Amino acid sequence: MAARASRKLLRDFVFRRSCTTPIGAARHCSSAAETAPKIPKIPHFSKRGLFTAATLGLVIAGGAYASTVDEATFCGWLFSATKLVNPFFALLDPEVAHRLGVSAAARGWVPREKRPDPPILGLEVWGRKFSNPVGLAAGFDKNAEAVDGLLGLGFGFVEIGSVTPVPQEGNPKPRIFRLRDEGAIINRCGFNSEGIIAVAKRLGIQHGKRMLDETSSTSPSAADEAKPGGKSGPGILGVNLGKNKTSEDAASDYVQGVHSLSQYADYLVINVSSPNTPGLRMLQGRKQLKDLVKKIQAARDEMQWGEEGPPPLLVKIAPDLSKEDLEDIAAVALALRLDGLIISNTTVSRPDSVSRNSVASEAGGLSGKPLFDISTSLLKDMYMLTRGKIPLIGCGGISSGEDAYRKIRAGATLVQLYTAFAYGGPALIPQIKAELTECLERDGFKSIIEAVGADWR
Repeated sequence: MAARASRKLLRDFVFRRSCTTPIGAARHCSSAAETAPKIPKIPHFSKRGLFTAATLGLVIAGGAYASTVDEATFCGWLFSATKLVNPFFALLDPEVAHRLGVSAAARGWVPREKRPDPPILGLEVWGRKFSNPVGLAAGFDKNAEAVDGLLGLGFGFVEIGSVTPVPQEGNPKPRIFRLRDEGAIINRCGFNSEGIIAVAKRLGIQHGKRMLDETSSTSPSAADEAKPGGKSGPGILGVNLGKNKTSEDAASDYVQGVHSLSQYADYLVINVSSPNTPGLRMLQGRKQLKDLVKKIQAARDEMQWGEEGPPPLLVKIAPDLSKEDLEDIAAVALALRLDGLIISNTTVSRPDSVSRNSVASEAGGLSGKPLFDISTSLLKDMYMLTRGKIPLIGCGGISSGEDAYRKIRAGATLVQLYTAFAYGGPALIPQIKAELTECLERDGFKSIIEAVGADWR
């Protein structure tokens, strides 16, 4: 099967290249061949040409390799082979590289995980079954362009957004900066979004296609078997909601997002912690957050829902909070029975590990490895303040299975990554899951749930 798929991919690739090559270019090549001197010249390759050649080489090699191995082994080879493309992305402007990554996932030009996750990684949260606790944080697929491709990489869940009611371009470019040696990124994108109408249309089309595929399935056991996943099919989809920069009524912005997008979401996130939208973090104050959450919960609950009920509502908080701020947020979360918290967003601080980098002076939120200790300390505090009663998603600086495991032991039920994925590519996902499995088995845990908050027990 893998061999047939690889041959089909090669055939489609060659067909696309032949169809998209301009006639003038073909004529120019033919003419050049007829008049070329006998002494050979060293050809000039553009970056695009090298990338195309590398991709074609991978496809051809993959086809030959697939014919001799089982599907699982071939799948592992494909993920490992993506490491060969990483240096190409490193040559590009960070935002251009990001757009290429999203486009590749949207078009299915990324590996698809065929190997089942180890049972030890499976868990149920909010009545949703997760095949593994490793998710992709909001910010990568802002406009729901590549949900299927990203879930196909093996993430247990993917969070899109932040989505604003009205389209906005965000802050001026350049607005994304790499700190490669520190494994970090600074961004000040400012909620660049196509808006809820475009995202709702895209999610609606995806949802309809998925329902059609399920209806046309002829497998009698498929419907009876309880499989991990949600409204997006395999895998769980989170929708992260933001407010427009010029909006004076934040609650109204979030309510619009709930009304338009919650029908497609397995969970919703109120983002009140981005450092790149003026005044947004003020909404984390006790009174402001309480009023905001009440209005959004009311908007969600007034909608009609089936047996599964409304999507859970979470709040994403900043890492740059005082002890008093944390206590206020915990009090609001418990009093209003919030479904979860994401800890945390990017930081405006500059730890010593990055302070000497010239890019560190750029304005914006810092993510990646330098954020790990800050966000994990915050996670521990919030787990204690909420007494383990609210599911927490640990986000910030995860780049290995050991990092994910430390977040879980600190109190996270689920974890998210972004910056490490931007640097490491698809190959990082199976690596983190394998390392996390080893950590759990090493310490005698039989499931993820057993390890949640283990440092406090």
